[in-house]
Formats: sequence, structure tokens, C-alpha cells
Amino acid sequence: MSYNNTYHRKNNGCCCDEAKDPDAAGIAADCKAEAEETRERRCDDFSDPICINAKKIYDSCRERNCVTDSRVYLTADNQQIVEDAINVKLKKAEIIWVYTDIEPLLYNSGYYSVDIKFFIDVTLEVFTGLCAPQEIHGLTTYDKRIVLYGSEGRTKTFTSTLEPGDEIEKVWKSTNLPTVTIEAVDPIALGAKLVDKGCCDCCESCAAIPQNICSCYGGEFVTDSDARQVQVSFGLFTIAKIEREVSLLVDAVDFCIPESVCSAATDDDPCGLFNTIRFPIDEFYPPASENDNDNPYCEGKGCGCRG
Repeated sequence: MSYNNTYHRKNNGCCCDEAKDPDAAGIAADCKAEAEETRERRCDDFSDPICINAKKIYDSCRERNCVTDSRVYLTADNQQIVEDAINVKLKKAEIIWVYTDIEPLLYNSGYYSVDIKFFIDVTLEVFTGLCAPQEIHGLTTYDKRIVLYGSEGRTKTFTSTLEPGDEIEKVWKSTNLPTVTIEAVDPIALGAKLVDKGCCDCCESCAAIPQNICSCYGGEFVTDSDARQVQVSFGLFTIAKIEREVSLLVDAVDFCIPESVCSAATDDDPCGLFNTIRFPIDEFYPPASENDNDNPYCEGKGCGCRG
């Protein structure tokens, strides 16, 4: 019998094996009392709707962006490796942080322009000869602007947990603005290329990169326009939401009380927890796609296509 079945809690209580557990009687009594308290709480405390604070989503949008030829900023040591490179490969891209700035849209009440800046760490494999490639990290950024509806709020909200400090003027003037939430998966690495000196007409700088992000790389970034550059391409999927905190009257069933029992391997039985883990069949035998018949390369029956 699995661990989950053995310790499954029934009726907001738990089942106990008195033959194996010397404290089963006491545990069973606690479980019975807990079930009775739960029943009374649901009849009394949760018999009427309750008022809660929640963030209501006023508007949202999703977007897929294919970003091409985005410059990678490197530290001096990594820049020197690139200067001697004969080829480069983009191995992985990972979002470090997303900066957002929201402002009311002029002449369009209730709408807001949202500036979004992605800070993305890229892992590069740099080839400098016949030896194995060197793996280095760099930073690239991506900017976009969207417009979302966030309604109008005339009240100002102050909480006891907020201490604005030196930012008091900024906070004071923005307490009635909605908030923006950005959801994103790590970018899909598409490619990278080397760009020699003098091949880029654009003038870029990394002055907009915050110091706390720069400090992750252990040195200052090389921003010279005449330095040899690495440019990367990646795919980005994002969802943007604009929210306001509102008070809602909702029907509630109960408190969110955990029902599962915490488990851990002990020194006496280090394999106890491991033995409860389900064997990962799918890792050894990856499941076939359920949409094989929609494969444009399938014509009737054949390899990789379901008949």
C-alpha cells in the first residue's frame, strides 16, 4: 500500500492502523475531534458570504515575440574571449528580471501605457579553435510597450507595511495607479552570431541596466560601439495583466487547512521516502503525441503517424 493511501485523511480527519501504531487511539480521537470542529465551523463561521480583498484583473493580453539580433553585453574578460572567437552558439536564455513602468494614457480615460523591459541572461558557447568551446554568460535586454485598460481610481491607498523612505515622492504620486503583472517563460534560444567591428550602425549603451543586475556578472559591461559584438535571437512568450485591489463578497467553504501529512526520510530508514515515489515510466518511454493525425507531414498511415 502506498504512503498516500496509508496516511490519507478522511472526512477532514485521518485513518489510523491501530495494530501498527501504538498511539493510534489518541490519533483517532484527535481526528474525530478535528472532524467535528470542521463541521461546526462550516455551519457557523462560513454560513454567510465573507468579504475579502483581492486583485481584480481589469485587462490582460498575451504576446509572442521573435527577437532578432539583440546585442549581448559582456564583461571585459568575456569580451576578450569573444574578440578571439571564430564562432559562437547560443546555448540557453533565462529571464533575470522584468522592469515595468505604468502611466495614464492621455486623452483616453482608463487606459494605461505599460513599458516593459526584460533583462535576460544568455549562456554562450564560444569557439576559439579546435579545442572544446568556452562557456560564458552575458546579458541582453528587450523593450516593449503595450496599452491596457485599468479603469480609474481616485482613492489613494496606504498600508502599514509600506515604508517609502527616499522614494516617498514617487510613491505618494502613484498610490492610485493599478499594478502590472508580467508572466513569462524562459526564452527559446534560436541563434547567435558574431558581428565584427564597424558592422553595426546603431549606437547602444547599457546605462539603463540597474547596478544590482550588473553586479551579478562580477564586473562592468563593455559598451563600446566599436567592440566585437555577439547578437542573439530568441523567442519570447508573455502574458501581461493590469490589476486593482478590490473588496469582494464571496461564498467560502472553509479555511485552507492542509490535509496531507509532512513526510521525510529518517536516519534509520533513508529509503522510506524514496520508496513512496512513483516510478517515472514516462521518462523511459515518452508518450506519443495525441495530435499525430494533425501532423502536416503525415499522409494517412506511416512512421510517427497514427492510423
